Amino acid sequence: MSSRVFVLAKGGEPLMPCHPARARALLRSGRAAVARRVPFTIRLTQRTRAESAVAGVQLRIDPGSRTTGMAVTDEQHRAGTDGRTAVVRRGLITLELRHRGEQIHLGMVRRAGHRRRRRSANLRYRAPRHANRPRPDGWLPPSLRHRVDSTASLVRRLCRLAPVVDLHVEQVAFDVTALSATAPGAPEHTPAGAEIREFLLARWNRSCAYCGTSRVPLNIEHVRPRSRGGSNRVTNLVLACIPCNRAKGTTDISEFLSDRPSRLWDVLGQLARPLTDTAAVNTTRLLLVAALAGLGVPVHTWSGGLTAWNRSLAGLPKSHTLDALLVGALGHDRGGALVRVPAQVLVVRSTGRGSYARTVPDRHGFPRLRRPRSKVHHGFSTGDLVVAHVPRGKWAGRWVGRIAVRTSGQHRITTLTSQFDVSYRNLRLLAKGDGYAYGFTREKPVERGAGACLQWSHTERR
Repeated sequence: MSSRVFVLAKGGEPLMPCHPARARALLRSGRAAVARRVPFTIRLTQRTRAESAVAGVQLRIDPGSRTTGMAVTDEQHRAGTDGRTAVVRRGLITLELRHRGEQIHLGMVRRAGHRRRRRSANLRYRAPRHANRPRPDGWLPPSLRHRVDSTASLVRRLCRLAPVVDLHVEQVAFDVTALSATAPGAPEHTPAGAEIREFLLARWNRSCAYCGTSRVPLNIEHVRPRSRGGSNRVTNLVLACIPCNRAKGTTDISEFLSDRPSRLWDVLGQLARPLTDTAAVNTTRLLLVAALAGLGVPVHTWSGGLTAWNRSLAGLPKSHTLDALLVGALGHDRGGALVRVPAQVLVVRSTGRGSYARTVPDRHGFPRLRRPRSKVHHGFSTGDLVVAHVPRGKWAGRWVGRIAVRTSGQHRITTLTSQFDVSYRNLRLLAKGDGYAYGFTREKPVERGAGACLQWSHTERR
């Protein structure tokens, strides 16, 4: 199903999202104007909020370390065959927010290295600062604070574009100690093993690590067999289908995957990943709920187990946006179900608003060049969405894309297919840069027979 379009009333108040065909008809007739390019929003020119029927929508959030899924849904009450009322949930708009916490972390590490070098070179006789410096309450490293702030900022923006009446957040926590500790015996038969199994299912995307097969029974496999000194730590565990588990046996993984070197490097690289993503989710989950509670919209928290249960009953694959659609109680026992999944996902990638530093250092920390003091040149700034009308030359024509500004006025525009320089005189602003890059992707396909109640037609996924 196609994604809905945000609608604003004449006074700017949010109304119920409408179908894209309805939005096109309103624009053609002059009863609406484009209020925002991304996410695409129209504003009515004649009708006010008081003259409209607004039932309200729900915003559902599936927080993650690298990606956060969001979904705008509405719910309708329908009478079932047994006379009981069932809640039917429809997905209107789905978004995928991609964080840049890793980029911020690398920048902080680079800055610390530059400061350490300058201190050791210029102030080598000064005593080092004491390491027992207190932190204020609620302090988070910048890479983690970014996850909370960017999520709350996007939620605040969506509340201005849609009549959000409830926020539903999945509040999940992994037991890092259980994941890191050694569990005696078969790990899947211990209380810590249940946590380990859910972690492995998420890490290996519910598929066999050796052949990539999914939707089959999976066993917990020891990469280094216990007969050869392997442990039960999560860094030695993968998921394997029954044929691969039997074929590998006590063979070393380098011998078992000798004919598939790319798969071998993927498995070893995945095993080497630390539990930083898990720790990030655990650290920010409570602060995220507190930040969302300050928006003035009721916040409801739900467990990750309930989301997994809803996903299994609906027969949907795992993704952040699909999990966001399934956050919260559905009432399966009373006939409740998810009946609509948008086929298109709006991808919102956090890019930032540039650097505060006006000096560019080299890899040793020495100043290499100076940036201009102003970030606005000839009325444009980096990240603005523009339309370029090039009159002549190799790039003659009409182009739409983001720009990187220069003091000379020859700004660089990046489109979907090319990148070139264009004069500011040939540019027209469509939308100011807001620190995010936008794009679209397709939702994961649903197998036929799975989720039979879903309205998902292949003819409509154009």
